Amino acid sequence: MNSVILMGRLTRDPEIRYSAGENATAVAHYRLAVDRRFKRDGQPDADFFDCVAFGRQAEFAEKYLHQGTKMVVQGRLQNDNYTDKDGRMVYRNQIVIENQEFAESKAVSDQRTSSYRDQGQPDRREPSYSSRPQTLPPTGVVEGFMNIPDGIDEELPFS
Repeated sequence: MNSVILMGRLTRDPEIRYSAGENATAVAHYRLAVDRRFKRDGQPDADFFDCVAFGRQAEFAEKYLHQGTKMVVQGRLQNDNYTDKDGRMVYRNQIVIENQEFAESKAVSDQRTSSYRDQGQPDRREPSYSSRPQTLPPTGVVEGFMNIPDGIDEELPFS
């Protein structure tokens, strides 16, 4: 069995290309930074994984993903070995995406992205909520997960 599940943030906007030919297929490449659970002094805090998506998954990435987006991806680990122009063998692994989902709401993602751009550091304020009646506690955030209020389905770009 070859199955990989990762949760992390995109390190940059996805690169999208289309295959040549009559039935052009979208191909998206992006890198996912996955935080390490246990950190030691002098060791990296995250691991970086190259991901590739094809077809509808690539079109989704082109339309909705950008640098800093927190994603959960599921796919398979694949070797991508080749000989470079100097005749040397290059060994590389990548995750071939079979399924990808957002790991946080668009509002939290947008807030975090604008905070990074404006101040150069993350904004630690609680996410703002619409003026609709809420049945959630005022904070709405429990251990990194946000409760999604009822009736928000009409505002989501997907279903």
